[in-house]
Amino acid sequence: MASTNDPFQFQEFEEAGNLLEANRDATTISIEDDDLPDRQRKAAGFTPDDEDPLASDDKTELLSGQKNSAPFWSFEYYQRFFDIETHHVKERIIGSMLPWPGKNFIHVHLRRNPDLYGPFWICTTLVFALAISGNFSNFLVKLGKPNHKYSPQFGKVTIAATAIFSYAWFVPLALWGCLLWRNNKIMNLVSYSFMEIVCVYGYSLAIYIPAVVLWIIPFEWLRWCSIVVALCLSGSVLVMTFWPAVREDHPKVIAAIMSAIVLLNVLLAVGCKAYFFSKPEAALTPEHPAALELTKA
Repeated sequence: MASTNDPFQFQEFEEAGNLLEANRDATTISIEDDDLPDRQRKAAGFTPDDEDPLASDDKTELLSGQKNSAPFWSFEYYQRFFDIETHHVKERIIGSMLPWPGKNFIHVHLRRNPDLYGPFWICTTLVFALAISGNFSNFLVKLGKPNHKYSPQFGKVTIAATAIFSYAWFVPLALWGCLLWRNNKIMNLVSYSFMEIVCVYGYSLAIYIPAVVLWIIPFEWLRWCSIVVALCLSGSVLVMTFWPAVREDHPKVIAAIMSAIVLLNVLLAVGCKAYFFSKPEAALTPEHPAALELTKA
């Protein structure tokens, strides 16, 4: 039989019993009551409406592991496309200039993380390179001719910007719409977003920057050689990137899409060369009428 003086035996506190007997209307709180936190908040004057909605949203995002995406018309939506390391931009530029057969530019270099920082500065650099090199080339061609006065053509900057940025934005937009339309017609496992296509087109123009600088030298054979090399490298990046997205389609659709990609690339290069860089003029022979009139004058 257990001893009556057992120290571990439960004993009621006499003071608590005396207090209850003195105040019969007192309210007791059970520890097992599930509504204890709510009652305590109500007793302190807090209600659920007083909670911070921003704090609750942050808690929900942290618990779910997701973050609400900003709308595309806001600055925060485009800010993430400029958050990129310098070495990543360098790798993508090198990858666009030295395409490797069988390697997709989006899968190898972008890794579902497209950026607009590299394409923007590549297009901007190409615009000024075209305008400056074109003016300097025309100056060298007409240098030493009588009655020639050099005047810089600043309007070429606007024309170059219109041509380059239109190609870098509207062509990807049309291609993205075409691929989206064809993906609804057929079950294609490869699909690209609009920003990924813009990123590919922007980096594919990087090879034209050194080519444009070479166009300053007034030798047509050198200019056409640089155009052919730039077209082959830039076109290879585009063809190898978008071939997996169209190879399951109808043969005629494949031929049309790939031909349009290559043709627009060729038109951009040849058009810029023809407009910004004039052909070196041949020396006038004495038999030419214009030479005779110039001699008489």
